[in-house]
Amino acid sequence: MTTYVYVAAQDDNKVSVFTMDAGTGKLTPKAEVPISDGPHLLAIGPDRKVIYVGQRGLPGISSWRIDQNTGDITQNGSVSTDGWSASLSTDRKGKYLLSAQYQAGHVSIHPLGDDGSLGAPATEQLATDIGAHAIYTDPSNRFAYVPHIARLFDNVLEPAKDELGPNVIYQFRFDENTGHLTPNSPLKVEQDGNLGPRYYCFHPTRDIVYFSDEQGCSVTAYHMDSSAGTLSAFQTITTLPEGVTQRNTCSQIQISPSGKFLYVPNRGHNSIACFSVDASTGRLSEIGQVPTEAVPSAFSLDPEGKFVFAAGSASGRLAAYRINSDMGGLTPLETYSVGERPMGVLVTNFGG
Repeated sequence: MTTYVYVAAQDDNKVSVFTMDAGTGKLTPKAEVPISDGPHLLAIGPDRKVIYVGQRGLPGISSWRIDQNTGDITQNGSVSTDGWSASLSTDRKGKYLLSAQYQAGHVSIHPLGDDGSLGAPATEQLATDIGAHAIYTDPSNRFAYVPHIARLFDNVLEPAKDELGPNVIYQFRFDENTGHLTPNSPLKVEQDGNLGPRYYCFHPTRDIVYFSDEQGCSVTAYHMDSSAGTLSAFQTITTLPEGVTQRNTCSQIQISPSGKFLYVPNRGHNSIACFSVDASTGRLSEIGQVPTEAVPSAFSLDPEGKFVFAAGSASGRLAAYRINSDMGGLTPLETYSVGERPMGVLVTNFGG
């Protein structure tokens, strides 16, 4: 089985492809694929045959067939979107592509061809609010959530702006047969403070969802009612060391395949916050923060949960780390030049 790392460099209009050594995590450059209009998001279907690329300049989304033997990608479709997307994901069956349009303030559902390609118009375009930042279906493929940040256009390299966002999570039911979203009850999960939920991930074995809080510089854990699909918060924990007061925002969030560890990059503090996950309760405990590249807007764990790769959107470099399988801490390995403003990182594997 071969592991590949894909990195989207928005300002260089390219996606870099690396192979990863499964034992050491070392990356070897393999290809650079020109992709126009500012590629900044990467997602992959459940069968790992197609990569989806969000393009900020067009704006739109393109689909790219993956050669399972080489990892090379070839475009096989595209769609335009009403506003650039802040996240991309397929549903759990790989029949639909879900996207959240930040400035346009809505979410879109596009049907996928039998080969995973894009081309058909959206079957759903549902208004939520400005600052819509993510949409994924839960493991049962029956529910979806759309977090909205608390401060708009919050570039950590600039002073904080006064434009406040909705600071809320929308809850929906998802029909996997039609791709249709319907509002859940209640529709909104209000936030306890100026948290600004941004991205989220699901615990691999428990009905728990973890959200990165962009403005709160924290992670909030929610119980998910498996019947109703509604969320209830039970913990918020900071991603920063005690006493830190510098400007900072959180970006993405991922949990290890084992469910033992969780990671969130800090932009500004320029670190990756590491947490252990209690096996019985799902509560988080701080492990610590590990320095990383400047403004780590995107990162990814490998499918085996052995390595982390974090891209510095202000440095143009990708930092690699080994995960301590017992304690969850990160050991720095190498860094790699990946181009101007890397905003998307995807790690996957193919073969037997």
